[in-house]
Amino acid sequence: MKLKLIMSGLAAFGVMAGTSSAFAQEEAARNAIAERLAPVGQLCLQGQDCGTASAPPAAASSGGGDIDGGDIYSNVCSACHETGAAGAPIRGDEEAWAARVEQGFATLLDHSINGIGAMPARGGNPNLSDEEMEAATKYMVEPVMDVSDIGSTSNDEEAVAEEAPATNAEEDMAAASGEQPAADSGSSLNGEALYSSLGCVACHANGVAGAPLIGDAEAWGPRIDQGKDTLYQSVFNGKGAMPPRGASQGSDEEIMAVVDYMVSQVQ
Repeated sequence: MKLKLIMSGLAAFGVMAGTSSAFAQEEAARNAIAERLAPVGQLCLQGQDCGTASAPPAAASSGGGDIDGGDIYSNVCSACHETGAAGAPIRGDEEAWAARVEQGFATLLDHSINGIGAMPARGGNPNLSDEEMEAATKYMVEPVMDVSDIGSTSNDEEAVAEEAPATNAEEDMAAASGEQPAADSGSSLNGEALYSSLGCVACHANGVAGAPLIGDAEAWGPRIDQGKDTLYQSVFNGKGAMPPRGASQGSDEEIMAVVDYMVSQVQ
């Protein structure tokens, strides 16, 4: 009798162990599928809370442990620089990169690290080091620029001082968009420069989410008829797909200057 009870217990234990093993294998398979289907990166524009929505740390290349700029580019930069989103110059497009290349690599690297126009600092991944940004920037401009003799970031500040001419915010934004800066209106705030630096250009230059294109008199007509005060409040509070303040940290005065600039383009 005791022998039968022992044999029955062992058989039950075997069934439980087999069931547990099968469940573990099924769970591992589901996790593997989810990992393969996970996105490689996210589009993050200036003004958005990029937070930790960033790519994983870059893997070392097989060529001696150097930072793999191509891997960083694929995970962080390609979302914009392969599609031209928010006016980003597409990798390998010589015409789009021509004016930028003339500024020198040190200036381009400074823009990559600190941000410019609709592009946030470090492409929206605050965890990337200066060295990783240098590797990614080299990879990005390699098709249109000779980067073989460019040194490391250890001398970046000195290189920027020597190579990059002093420019104001308006000139920087104009270089990023390929447009000529507008004449100074006499205001203490430059609406055109803020239009780019606060990230408004990302939607209003491309009609994203139904945003009225800058310079489109037909689209702006009914809005202008409402009066500027109404336009200001629409931006302050958000309207339709546009979040409050266009998801920027701009002050009331800066936002008003941007609205004034956009309205001026159709009047």
